[in-house]
Amino acid sequence: MSRHAGAVNRLFTKLRKSSGMTYHSSPLTPELWLQDMFASKAVQRGQVIRRKARDIERFVGMDLFRTELQRRGFRAVENAGQIIVFCNQEAVRPVV
Repeated sequence: MSRHAGAVNRLFTKLRKSSGMTYHSSPLTPELWLQDMFASKAVQRGQVIRRKARDIERFVGMDLFRTELQRRGFRAVENAGQIIVFCNQEAVRPVV
């Protein structure tokens, strides 16, 4: 997670705790949340990012997330509640 994304997540937590917002609430629209997520240096460098599947579902929904991945030509895998996004258009091959 980028330093900026970590700061945004900490801000969300403080806002929720101080305002009584439920965990499902976010001060950002789903589109802005996605924009922030894909603005990290790792994405710009074509590396990988990881997010909890439950956070993606709560903040943007899996359908919108998949649409954004397809628009960008990225691939992703899910394991144990984590989603790993390959932020490039290279092939993804299993190792084992």
